[in-house]
Amino acid sequence: MTRTHQQIGLSVKRLQARHHRMANARLASLDISLVQWDALRHLAANPEASLHDLAQLTFQTDQSFGALASRMVERGLIERVPGPGRAIRHRLTEKGDELRVAGAGLMDEVLEESFKGLTAEELQTFGRLLAVLLESTAEV
Repeated sequence: MTRTHQQIGLSVKRLQARHHRMANARLASLDISLVQWDALRHLAANPEASLHDLAQLTFQTDQSFGALASRMVERGLIERVPGPGRAIRHRLTEKGDELRVAGAGLMDEVLEESFKGLTAEELQTFGRLLAVLLESTAEV
């Protein structure tokens, strides 16, 4: 069966939505959401990133990420530290880093479960095809 671009695009979106639902359900045991875990992950990987950079990495607006960061500061997951000039940077706390690590294990379980219908070779092919599409498509 030949599938249209729209059908394939919708399948990609459905897969992403499934990942989000499964991730939020599993991460709830840590009392964090996927959005919070993603912020912790990107803070760990980009310790000097600006709020704007972190917003882009997490697919949020600057305002949305700022509100998220404020809530995470209140919960003791991250802290604000002075940056160059008037800039404020964010850094993981010990508690935030522990949740990041624990969440990573849960996320691995979610994704392994989601992709279990593929052979190891098919999974690698899928990854390569996604990389080709992401490299060849202009960002908006």
